[in-house]
Amino acid sequence: MDTDTSGLSALDRRIAGCRACPRLVAWREEVARTKRAAFADWTYWGRPVSGFGPADARLLIVGLAPAAHGGNRTGRMFTGDRSGDVLYQALYDVGLASQPTAVAADDGLELYGVRVTSPVHCAPPANKPTPAERDTCRSWLVQELGLLRPTLRAVVVLGAFGWQAALPAFGEAGWTVPRPRPAFAHGGRVELAGTDGPGLHLFGCFHVSQRNTFTGRLTPEMLREVLRTAARTAGLPAR
Repeated sequence: MDTDTSGLSALDRRIAGCRACPRLVAWREEVARTKRAAFADWTYWGRPVSGFGPADARLLIVGLAPAAHGGNRTGRMFTGDRSGDVLYQALYDVGLASQPTAVAADDGLELYGVRVTSPVHCAPPANKPTPAERDTCRSWLVQELGLLRPTLRAVVVLGAFGWQAALPAFGEAGWTVPRPRPAFAHGGRVELAGTDGPGLHLFGCFHVSQRNTFTGRLTPEMLREVLRTAARTAGLPAR
């Protein structure tokens, strides 16, 4: 099947140059200047972080936003922070990633049939983008979904914020979102009909935040089970 690799690459470049939200621009650049002591020798990315993964992905994982000293430092989604440690380990465990760690953009990590993105592409203060910032950033997700649509068959959304942010984007990208909108639930599953093409299977999963993983609200097996089910639904082999 033909996929628009050049279109997705061009979108990624445009995302990286976005300066639409003044508060987020100021914060991400301030963090990149001041740094964290443990990363004093790093040159922080300090820009919006685009999606990561192949252009013909059958499964999409939607998070929240880059971490200030994770993606905002490394320039790649969920790379260099503890949330990413949990996510990529789980993807590796079920056979969807080439290695269990993600420490830098040039570490050789590959994803198999999976792409990772977020509804907000800049690191927000206190990990909390405003509703206006979420809505401003939505057009990027809509465009990404449009480019992935030929192959995309399933989506795992991490957390209630991502769920609420992503549902309108699915509607704008050509899938029919039920009304009333389905509520977020871990392990929840909703099928979105395609207006002029294949439908999309949407799965809810608690976010891989430290608060959830440290308290046991989200265990590695819970995460693996959602990823495994979503992958198989999307037509990907999963362990």
